[in-house]
Amino acid sequence: MRGPAPQEDPWEHLSGSAPAPRPASGQRPAVQDPAGFISNTASRAQKENYRQEKKRATRQLFSALTDPSVVIMADSLKIRGTLKSWTKLWCVLKPGVLLIYKTPKVGQWVGTVLLHCCELIERPSKKDGFCFKLFHPLDQSVWAVKGPKGESVGSITQPLPSSYLIFRAASESDGRCWLDALELALRCSSLLRLSTCRQGRDGEPGSSPDASPPSLCGLPASAAIHDQDLCPLNGSSLENDAFSDKSERENAEESDNETQDHSGKTNESGSAQSETLEGPVPRGTTYVEQVHEEFGELGQASQVETVSEENKSLMWVLLKQLRPGMDLSRVVLPTFILEPRSFLDKLSDYYYHADLLSRAALEGDAYSRIKLVLQWYLSGFYKKPKGIKKPYNPVLGETFRCCWPHPQTNSHTFYIAEQVSHHPPVSAFHVSNRRDGFCVSGSITAKSRFYGNSLSALLDGRATLTFLNRAEDYTLTMPYAHCKGILYGSMTMELGGRVTIECEKTNFQAELEFKLKPFFGGSTSINQISGKITSGEEVLARLTGHWDREVFIKEEGRGSTELFWNPSREVRGQRLKRHTVLLEEQTELESERLWQHVSRAIGEGDQHKATQEKFSLEEAQRQRTRERQQNLMPWKPQLFQLDPTTQEWRYRHEDRSPWDPLKDIAQFEQDGVLHTVRRETMAHQTTFLGSPGPRHQVSSSRVPTWARPQQQEGTVRL
Repeated sequence: MRGPAPQEDPWEHLSGSAPAPRPASGQRPAVQDPAGFISNTASRAQKENYRQEKKRATRQLFSALTDPSVVIMADSLKIRGTLKSWTKLWCVLKPGVLLIYKTPKVGQWVGTVLLHCCELIERPSKKDGFCFKLFHPLDQSVWAVKGPKGESVGSITQPLPSSYLIFRAASESDGRCWLDALELALRCSSLLRLSTCRQGRDGEPGSSPDASPPSLCGLPASAAIHDQDLCPLNGSSLENDAFSDKSERENAEESDNETQDHSGKTNESGSAQSETLEGPVPRGTTYVEQVHEEFGELGQASQVETVSEENKSLMWVLLKQLRPGMDLSRVVLPTFILEPRSFLDKLSDYYYHADLLSRAALEGDAYSRIKLVLQWYLSGFYKKPKGIKKPYNPVLGETFRCCWPHPQTNSHTFYIAEQVSHHPPVSAFHVSNRRDGFCVSGSITAKSRFYGNSLSALLDGRATLTFLNRAEDYTLTMPYAHCKGILYGSMTMELGGRVTIECEKTNFQAELEFKLKPFFGGSTSINQISGKITSGEEVLARLTGHWDREVFIKEEGRGSTELFWNPSREVRGQRLKRHTVLLEEQTELESERLWQHVSRAIGEGDQHKATQEKFSLEEAQRQRTRERQQNLMPWKPQLFQLDPTTQEWRYRHEDRSPWDPLKDIAQFEQDGVLHTVRRETMAHQTTFLGSPGPRHQVSSSRVPTWARPQQQEGTVRL
């Protein structure tokens, strides 16, 4: 009696070669012959691995759909219906899928678009906004059968097309962000699928079908900022047939007595994996939003402090060791005058309004640009500690990292600083937002001088602001801090000195003078500032006011004076949210982790414990210095290097190239190194897992070749 005829291998017709001959009935197949045939046992194992991989991919897909933290982008878009009328709907972009809801509450599901079968193009339009189109190249349906929670019927809206969707964003910048995010959603899902399969592919010992895929965090991976990120927070995968189990059922029903095909045909996904990904997936640093932020009062109140009798005695002991004109860089200061954060941290105060630089980079008029730069410069001064406080002196090799998401441009400003020298104390920093077109680099040498009843903290050095698309450099200098009333009177802190903001290319310059309060001056004379904007010898505008309050501008040729800058409550409410590195991911010499015990003791008012903790850190630094001297090992900064020509400290991984929206995808930071994820125009070398044909090869910008990350010039080429 003959058994049922063996079923045809559903993948056989894709291999491009003839099927292998089958043995006669009752004949036992060989384990393996020179032609490459494999045994039934190996075939069953491979099929089982295939089914497990497919089930795991499906589980990951639905996990991504239901996990609220896995979001690439979410915003309102207008969608054109079949009747050519527009409806505003809430769109949530996840890896490989676009979920559409009626409202941002994501309770009324409308439909789910499967991105793996879609093409994406920009669509010209005469109306306001930016249009783009998602469509199936073969005019098939782009919709999933069910919703993320198993919904079978979506909410009632106007009828939508089945094979395409036309979207309209409110502005061109929003539309461009959606284009980048949609392309990245498809790319990330495919990349993680391939990476996961490579780690647990068929036949490898120890591979687990439930192993979690690696995460691709091209930008800070904090749940607090996931709506602005351009990459998923967690790895998830989409397989082209993930919504259908037909091929899986057919594979499970194949006869165990069937003679296996050539080994090259039975492991299609394995061969594709080995040619697609050759290295680890880049993972960015995890950032968390800074919850607490301390602000001193505006005006003189926060700059005056009465020293207690106990602390006065400590001050007298310290002052007995000093002489007028003496440098205080080697003097150990009492902890009651310390602000509980590092000087590297304090230098980041200038970037809470970095969105002004984003606007300046887009400004076509050079005069308007320098005014925006000047507003940004003034925005870094109004945040003051409560009382007369001095930040910690950074130890040699100390680093600090943070970033600010820009909701308007869907970008991030990254700040990286390192203490590159201890004697003299030099702090180097680099700030970058390539997507918005600017970066800032510089170094500050902190010097202190004692003058009897007063002391001054000088910030010697300069910063260079660069607009990348214009190759425009603005050099900036800093005022000094002056503290008086140390021996008698109330202790008061002010800013003084002349500063300049100069652009050699445009020949524009801004000069500001921070004025110290005169001896007989009233309360209105504290924190005064005056300045001018010039072009060559021509004065274009004059400025007056207070650096921590209103600043007014009077432009030549105009009789009226206008408000130029005011850190009002509304303006302070618009500050960008700063995110710092997750404490568990910080190194031992990162500021927040390094000084955490000192800061905690100061916050608890325990000056004795704060002094002990501070002494321990300083002694550990001295021990490291002695060890380097004994081993004849010179100090070498980790993130910065000294330019022998200009004698300026430069960030080792600096990238000043303009942002290319056709090639650049996202900027992220990892271990202090700034990377740019870029797409390569090599689509013909890439085949997506589960795609038997070349239909995904139509656009090189959508189908990159993922290769080993290369840390060359801060770029990860994909």
